[in-house]
Amino acid sequence: MDNSWENKDDVLAHYGMPKRSGRYPWGSGENPYQHSGDFLARVGELKKSGMKETQIAESMGLTTTQLRTQMSLAKDERRSLQVETAKGLREKGYSLNEIAQKMGFKNDSSVRSLLNTNSEVRMNQAQKTADFLKKMVNEKGMIDVGTGVERELGVSKEKMNQALYILQMEGYETFGGGVPQVTNKGKQTNIKVLCPPGTPYKVNEDGKKTSSAIYDFDNIHSVKDYISYDGGETFHKSFVYPESMSSKRLAIRYAEDGGIKKDGVIEIRPGVQDLSLGESRYAQVRIMVDKTHYLKGMAIYSDNLPDGVDVMFNTNKKSGTPMTDVLKKIKADPDNPFGSLIKEHGGQSYYIGKDGKEHLSLINKAREEGDWDQWSRNLPSQFLAKQSISLIKKQLGLAMSDKQAEFDEICSLTNPTVKKNLLKSFADDCDSAAVHLKAAALPRQRYQVILPLTSIKDNEVYAPNFTDGETVALVRFPHGGTFEIPILKVNNKQAEGRRVLGNNPADAIGINSKVAERLSGADFDGDTVMVIPCNSSRSKVKITSTNPLEGLKDFDPKMSYGTVKKGEDYYNESGKKIRIMKNTQTEMGKVSNLITDMTLKGATSDEMAKAVRHSMVVIDAEKHKLDYKQSEIDNDIASLKKKYQGTVDADGKYHEGASTLLSRAKSETQVLKRRGTPIINDDGSLSYKEVKEEYVDKNGKIQVRTQKSTKMAETRDARTLSSGTPQEEVYADYANYMKALANRARKEMVGTGKIAYSSSAKAAYQSEVDSLMGKLNLALRNAPRERQAQIMANATVAAKKKENPDMDKSEIKKASQQALLAARISVGAKRTTIDITDKEWEAIQAGAISENKLTQILNNTDIDKIRQRATPRATTTLSSAKQNLIKARAASGYTTAEIAESLGISTSTVMKYLKN
Repeated sequence: MDNSWENKDDVLAHYGMPKRSGRYPWGSGENPYQHSGDFLARVGELKKSGMKETQIAESMGLTTTQLRTQMSLAKDERRSLQVETAKGLREKGYSLNEIAQKMGFKNDSSVRSLLNTNSEVRMNQAQKTADFLKKMVNEKGMIDVGTGVERELGVSKEKMNQALYILQMEGYETFGGGVPQVTNKGKQTNIKVLCPPGTPYKVNEDGKKTSSAIYDFDNIHSVKDYISYDGGETFHKSFVYPESMSSKRLAIRYAEDGGIKKDGVIEIRPGVQDLSLGESRYAQVRIMVDKTHYLKGMAIYSDNLPDGVDVMFNTNKKSGTPMTDVLKKIKADPDNPFGSLIKEHGGQSYYIGKDGKEHLSLINKAREEGDWDQWSRNLPSQFLAKQSISLIKKQLGLAMSDKQAEFDEICSLTNPTVKKNLLKSFADDCDSAAVHLKAAALPRQRYQVILPLTSIKDNEVYAPNFTDGETVALVRFPHGGTFEIPILKVNNKQAEGRRVLGNNPADAIGINSKVAERLSGADFDGDTVMVIPCNSSRSKVKITSTNPLEGLKDFDPKMSYGTVKKGEDYYNESGKKIRIMKNTQTEMGKVSNLITDMTLKGATSDEMAKAVRHSMVVIDAEKHKLDYKQSEIDNDIASLKKKYQGTVDADGKYHEGASTLLSRAKSETQVLKRRGTPIINDDGSLSYKEVKEEYVDKNGKIQVRTQKSTKMAETRDARTLSSGTPQEEVYADYANYMKALANRARKEMVGTGKIAYSSSAKAAYQSEVDSLMGKLNLALRNAPRERQAQIMANATVAAKKKENPDMDKSEIKKASQQALLAARISVGAKRTTIDITDKEWEAIQAGAISENKLTQILNNTDIDKIRQRATPRATTTLSSAKQNLIKARAASGYTTAEIAESLGISTSTVMKYLKN
């Protein structure tokens, strides 16, 4: 081993090349030492001497912004040298601990951080962003780099500022100015423009550079067509048509060979460049094959693939099924060949091939690691209503207490305009809560995507976000009943789980196919479950779980109601042509309501099995082309609806449909068309101006125009929707409480005054007022662009519907989302959130902004940040030592739950710092 080593102090004191600091010679720029290798050391010495940041910047001939940017760049440069040093020692065979000793670090976690590829990439992002902006200027001329452009490009504000500073050092110029507003005489919108070297300018008395060139508005261009998926490392078109893989690289594992145990999983050979999942260990993907078909499922890496095979697709289809019938056929749509959206940020990626050129990856991500745990964590009524009365009361009680506390907090705000804005939003939330009937989440409850492990036991789950040895309940939606809830023991030492998912998956668990079957026949193509720690000494939560229904044993909806494709049509086993489901959401809503009503009214196990079997068919009928109509007949659904949902109204008419409060709350009802803003009554309730508007329908009959609402929204007393069961009565109390709280909020809103406008405050805070008005104008500029985008998107969807008259609702919805996204990119429509500074908040509190303008500002800002400003709370950030400890323990093989327990923090906090 080569033991030659320079003194560590000498190494760490030298940050750049001889007579250079990175790409800049010493002595370049206005200050001859601002780019030297000892820049950080000099700043540190000046701080120790008692100088403030503003004084240090002034002594170096810099602004404070320039000083901070220079410090960030210098830190990246210092770290870059440390990275190269660590790499060099590692290549020579030194261990991590030896490298740490030689470089003067306390432990090997710092070395691991230096060797982390992602850390190195982040250091280079400012330079890569600068290179991209330079390319745009060289191609287009002047470009807009004002507020919000960094968000359009997908880079941080800090990296954007660093990139612009780098370009300034290379002779490019950034000029600011004011653009007169064509509709508001005397007002202006602030702009910031990056110009090529040599752009003429003059220096004002205050030392600032200005250029009249930026007022030639026709020559200022946008970079809106481009986006960075990796924070500034590379820039590409926001969407390109996917690349296709040859089917020669693909193998199918059929049901008989074990494919049924991993149905929906795409196994990928590690290390294959065009099939990399990037930083994720798992992702829901689409892969085009032979330019005619595509794979859809959960992608994971696998070392156990046959020679010559890069992708193995697992299916429940029988051996002998042609590959073209296993795969899905692409759509004749250049904007959406998969018939579903891929991620806007990170859905597509690029790699450098053996030819040294950049290529588009075959992987198209719909979701990836970390996306599933962002879902709402409230408890849906279709789960909670089937649990014990005590648990229902407890969780609904917590939800009511949370809302009451939020109301009290809002009422304590001192700024009346902010208070009214939040009260209106709060009242709307309470009205919505009464309709949706969601309760407070249970402790440590999380949504996780499921992946298959063939060697794990039937009563175990690999779940590193939970504590090893504890028990957890898995709940999948739509939820049939307590017989679908497996209670499993967490085994985080399971070898296959560690190999497939790693020690710290952000939001995935591993189970076997038998457990998946109990979860309403879940697939492994992206299905999720709610995981609840329960039924153990570690958790006080008691979840009711009953034995699986005998009628569901060995039931496989795909096997029982599968079809065969002949030409463009599908046929059941009897040879009868079937009708393919086109409205999964509607049909699932019907059967879910039926199951809820049957549960509350005490249906037998045999009856429940029939309804649940049918729901299992319905949920997969459209996706797997199942004969759901035959399932409806076989499971006697008509009789069950008559028994548990049949009612006779006051006029003696027989009806079928939702029959309990929980199923009726969101049931659609029609009301007369309403116009204008709702009227707030004395008690806080709402009244509407109704218009009796008639029209002639397609059959020539005169109809009164109506609009949709829900039964819960239209009733003043939730008990009018109840059939009288104990569970319904508890939920009725909850809904009425939320309705009353909404009314109280509106009464408080009406009684709240407004902040007194002060012209003297405006004069005192003129610069802050001008800044806020500029930000508001920028935000409001998006409105016409959004209108244009909506017009373009509607035209695109109309054309697609004309070309494809058989498009169903789900296809139209996906096409609409795709068209709107493309139209927004095309016209540059993108919401710009107003970020309010401390001084600007002072100006608002002093009355320097009129109520009308402040309301507009609040409508275009992050209201949660405003709430924090209006009600200051203590925020805690982990120390750098604890942050390093988290990363060190993760690198040493600790699971997320083990790290959280050892440091006394939550698993979500651990994941937050592991992502940084």
